[in-house]
Amino acid sequence: MIKVENLRVHFGEAGQRIVAVDDVSLSVKAGECYGLVGESGSGKSTILRAIAGLVDHWSGLIEIDGRPVGRKRDRDFYRLVQMVFQDPFGSLHPKHTIDRILSEPLAIHGLDDAENRVRHALEQVQLGPSFRFRYPHQLSGGQRQRIAIARALILSPRLMLLDEPTSALDVSIQAEILNLLADIRREFGVTYLLVSHDLGVIAHMCDRFAVMRQGKLVEVAANTDLNSGRLKEPYSRQLLLASKGYDRAVVDAFADI
Repeated sequence: MIKVENLRVHFGEAGQRIVAVDDVSLSVKAGECYGLVGESGSGKSTILRAIAGLVDHWSGLIEIDGRPVGRKRDRDFYRLVQMVFQDPFGSLHPKHTIDRILSEPLAIHGLDDAENRVRHALEQVQLGPSFRFRYPHQLSGGQRQRIAIARALILSPRLMLLDEPTSALDVSIQAEILNLLADIRREFGVTYLLVSHDLGVIAHMCDRFAVMRQGKLVEVAANTDLNSGRLKEPYSRQLLLASKGYDRAVVDAFADI
């Protein structure tokens, strides 16, 4: 479903140029959940934005479902690919009702029967029809993120790009959203590319994952490698140890990689 080769993304020009993603290659199978994990600023979200067409300054190859894509994407691309952003408080228009938020993609793509499609999208994310004419400020954080997921699902995409979809939520709500995403993937066969800094989320959701550091891909491993602690690269192993909570002795033993 996704093939990325030698992807390089930069911001700024000449002496002020910053390379955010440096020569990254990866592939994601159809129906797979593939994770990108690493510390803040490692280039994870930038890869998602390049794939989604939200970043112009990139070079390399991006193929979606076997077809190379350029810097500008057509409507057919966005029927195939949708993105769920990190912040449910910022990704929904504050002055639009949920009905209008969910109807807008249908209008853009010329799809009819909006009434039933909106109802079905709300059912998919386990929200009732009573939510249709509320505003985002009338919803909890978890409910807003469900609406963001419904907005992505309403076009029946085959690929969803998930940018830290639970990091802005309480821990108990995080579990609900992750379970919802797992159910959607199981029921509809959607492919996920999931960005997270939380190895617990990666272990719960992903079949395979890539570890990122300073724009480079450090290691690709399977879920079983993470659960058993069989990570090869020193940075990956330190990241795994750090994810288990603060331990002064462990931190003191960290190498400056």
